[in-house]
Amino acid sequence: MMRAILKAKPERGVEYRTDYPEPTVDAGQVKIRIAAASVCGTDRELYEFSPMARAFNLNIPVVLGHECAGTVMEVGPGVESLRVGDTVALESHVACWNCYPCKTGDAHNCLNMELLGLHLDGGFAERLVVPATACFKLPEGFPLEQGALLEPAGVAMHAIQRSKVDMSGADVLITGGGPVGLFIAAIAKALGAGQVVVVEPNEYRRGLIDDLGATSVTPTDDVAGICRELSGPKVGFDVAFDASGVPAALASLFEAVRKEATVVAVGIPGRSLELDVAAYLIKKGLTFTGSFGRSLWGTWDQIAELVAGGKLDLSSFVTHRLPLSAMDEAIGLLSQDACKVLLIPELPDHETQAAL
Repeated sequence: MMRAILKAKPERGVEYRTDYPEPTVDAGQVKIRIAAASVCGTDRELYEFSPMARAFNLNIPVVLGHECAGTVMEVGPGVESLRVGDTVALESHVACWNCYPCKTGDAHNCLNMELLGLHLDGGFAERLVVPATACFKLPEGFPLEQGALLEPAGVAMHAIQRSKVDMSGADVLITGGGPVGLFIAAIAKALGAGQVVVVEPNEYRRGLIDDLGATSVTPTDDVAGICRELSGPKVGFDVAFDASGVPAALASLFEAVRKEATVVAVGIPGRSLELDVAAYLIKKGLTFTGSFGRSLWGTWDQIAELVAGGKLDLSSFVTHRLPLSAMDEAIGLLSQDACKVLLIPELPDHETQAAL
């Protein structure tokens, strides 16, 4: 038996279990001892069992948690890519590797996709069994807590990759200063971006943005005007990312970028968006694209290289470390002055430790 956080019923809340059955390892699988698991906005939606959460068609009951890292403690028959003692981060999009997207380099959009912590038991537990193909082997000495953040940081890196914009010297606009927006800003800076502006209403998060060396503004500011002024003769920024999922925020990006720029949708809007195709895509010549998950494994390799090379410190985004029993507190922190909240199975129950 082990401790785990279970979405046991199709209703608000979760169950903290100390008697959850120990997972067994089959062919092609590995068992991971979880070192750290990060709580994200999707976990909050699952906790609340919101319309967005219901749209995922959860396989209830299921152990939650999809941003996690740990150490291989058992290897199933047929697994040759990993061995006991290897440290890994988990890809939450568990692909089949047999469908057309999987065979043509788009496994992150697998036709038979299962999601860790939604359809398969996830990482809010002491131990986890997953297909070996869902494991990203960490470089030697790579901190496991930072490994748990490779999944969300990879969302940011994949969005940058999908933009096809060379970040060196580029002027970058981001709406939404949550973890993914902050990661986009930090990665853009690490890749040599010029001006980086992040639109965020929360004062605490604006402080985090400023600490990154980016410029924070509020949604009530004249964002388009600011970008035109900062960009000089370009009359707008080179690339913009929406990490908020707020339709009005996404719409504002089309005004703030220059002609022939690129806009990338990362956050999931709660409703449909009206877009003036003639004004923006045709006359202004904008490229509008979306980004989902992480490219396997190109995104992971590039983000891990930045971390291992000291160009990106993911630990700086961790503000709280909590035990598995503190899921309610962790969910509450997401709406307060916090960034990344980690659940650490090794921490004693009911102990709270703010990040140093």
